[in-house]
Amino acid sequence: MEVLPSPEALEHYLVKSTRSRVLVPTMGALHEGHCSLLDLARASRPTFDLVATIFVNPTQFGPNEDFDAYPRPMEADLEKCRSHGVDAVFTPVAAEMYAADASINIHEASLSHRLCGASRPGHFDGVCTVVAKLFNLTQASAAVFGEKDFQQLAVIRRMVRDLNFPLEIIPGPTVRESDGLAMSSRNTYLTEQQRSEAPVLFRALTEVAAAISEGKLDSPGTAKSQVTEAISSCKEANIDYVDIVDASSLVSLDEFTDKNVRLLTATYFGKTRLIDNVGLPSSKAGS
Repeated sequence: MEVLPSPEALEHYLVKSTRSRVLVPTMGALHEGHCSLLDLARASRPTFDLVATIFVNPTQFGPNEDFDAYPRPMEADLEKCRSHGVDAVFTPVAAEMYAADASINIHEASLSHRLCGASRPGHFDGVCTVVAKLFNLTQASAAVFGEKDFQQLAVIRRMVRDLNFPLEIIPGPTVRESDGLAMSSRNTYLTEQQRSEAPVLFRALTEVAAAISEGKLDSPGTAKSQVTEAISSCKEANIDYVDIVDASSLVSLDEFTDKNVRLLTATYFGKTRLIDNVGLPSSKAGS
């Protein structure tokens, strides 16, 4: 496995490489969720070079968010990449990714204003800008993104479509702890009490999704109220949002249709903000 600490090192690697590339962008602090994306990339594109990136992107953090505190266990991350068959890891620093007088970025004008974007202004512009740069730098033919951050996945798909990036986006299913909590580097910030309560997110979403699928709930408003009530029963939980949306447009639904439906929440446990989402377990949600 090659470690490429700069764009120049990456460029030299690309000159030597004769195979197409599948990309897994990460901000490091890798856990089994990230590793599942590496495995998916390898399984779905077995003849491609598997390139991972580890870069904590400053432009997607707000002024009161955890950029400085974000974990950066580089050696452990590289070992995980090595053990999951990664061919090359791109590990730049911010000064190599953004010129001091950089003045151009990508602005997403539709999908990013609601949900997580409402409380994190500018976040998805930062995501789009860095991901576009990684697409260009790695010249990948495919890239894997997890469904855990469903809004991010939708935004990246839209960017690829609208800007005609010549690559395929491969979605990776959310990987969970044994009690249902979605794996996240932020889970390490939870207190023991918060960690014991946090699985309520997945439990509430899946129970309501099943009720919708079975025809027991005929109104998105009622469904959202039930998710909200279940999460709010936990002492440490402070809901940012609960919503039921069309999975492509992320528009909040007024009624259930045959379109893809996604139930989403962002909830604080103390100062730690966790996100989760599920689809419906039947044809009512689409495929």
